[in-house]
Amino acid sequence: MITRRTGTYTQVETAGERVAAFVPVPLPPRNPSLSLDVQRRALLQRAEQALAHLDLASDMVPALDWFIYAFVRKEAVISSQIEGTQASLMDLLTFEAGQEAAGSPDVEEITNYLAALSYARKELTRPSGLPLSLRLLNGAHRRLMHGARGAGKQPGEIRRSQNWIGGSRPGNAVFVPPPANVLPGLLSGLEKYIHGGDKLAPLIRIAVLHVQFETIHPYLDGNGRIGRLFITLLLEQWKLLQRPVLYLSLHFKRHREDYYRRLSAVRTQGDWEGWVDFFLEGICSVAGEATASARQLFGIVGRDRALVLADPSTQVPALRLFELLPRHPIVSIALAMTLLGTTKPTAARAVSSLVRLGILRERTGRRRARSFGYTAYLEALRVGTDLEPR
Repeated sequence: MITRRTGTYTQVETAGERVAAFVPVPLPPRNPSLSLDVQRRALLQRAEQALAHLDLASDMVPALDWFIYAFVRKEAVISSQIEGTQASLMDLLTFEAGQEAAGSPDVEEITNYLAALSYARKELTRPSGLPLSLRLLNGAHRRLMHGARGAGKQPGEIRRSQNWIGGSRPGNAVFVPPPANVLPGLLSGLEKYIHGGDKLAPLIRIAVLHVQFETIHPYLDGNGRIGRLFITLLLEQWKLLQRPVLYLSLHFKRHREDYYRRLSAVRTQGDWEGWVDFFLEGICSVAGEATASARQLFGIVGRDRALVLADPSTQVPALRLFELLPRHPIVSIALAMTLLGTTKPTAARAVSSLVRLGILRERTGRRRARSFGYTAYLEALRVGTDLEPR
């Protein structure tokens, strides 16, 4: 394994203790440069091909909006779960259907993540919008930290005090990021690397940028989620994907200990190569799964559409409601009324028709305030998003 110096330590005093804070050197990796041997080049090529296949799958989607809707929510849920959020994809979709969901405060944090991503993507596509920059990430962070939980976390602002990761106090922390006074220079260097030229492939640049952001840890809270959202934005901005349809956080969640170990090894041993391999392997794995998942979801919708159309008793409202299910896979009668712009009896008949065909299934067991789920679709989509046993 190659060993290189990736930063220096400086003594800081925080919470009544004197500890060593890590200050990373600017990107790219150097002394020596990142090693791109035959195996790593082959892995890079496989990762690029996996993204190209996923992009092609999204190109062939007949209803692109619900494809993005589904996969963006999957990434939002999993990225939030990594930080300890106790809410599943089913909780989020139930909440969005206007129903009471388990862990509602945690669900709201996930909706904040969705708002942060939506804001950033709109800025990047607006003619006069912000470029991929610290200002853009600050705006995303402000939306991520919206609400009572984030009120004391300086939403949208670079921290002005020392933080630490892991441990009950600075003295037993797993990692102490750079002190606040050096953050302006570090973040300026990060921006310059985003917009500067580099011989490294874009996918590898994204991998090292994620580590650098996580190491700088510029906010009091929300760094992990913004750091993973940063990956999503870079993939789209640098044309590796046309749309945010990669839920890479699933790889980090499945291999959480390895994820943190690889990040730490960059700082302590200069092991950029180990991190890049881990990152590229995740791209290969999750992009392949996402492509297969897209095909499965479209297969389910195509099969069920044929079922609806073949039923002689199907009326237009039921068909219209079915076509809306991929974006609203959990519905209530009230939501069906809103989606269809119709009366309660008409909406109830549409729901009943899809229940009779086995497409929708009642989820609550109650007589009132019931909700109905597009079961086959939800079962395929929810893979990897359920809460882990505590």
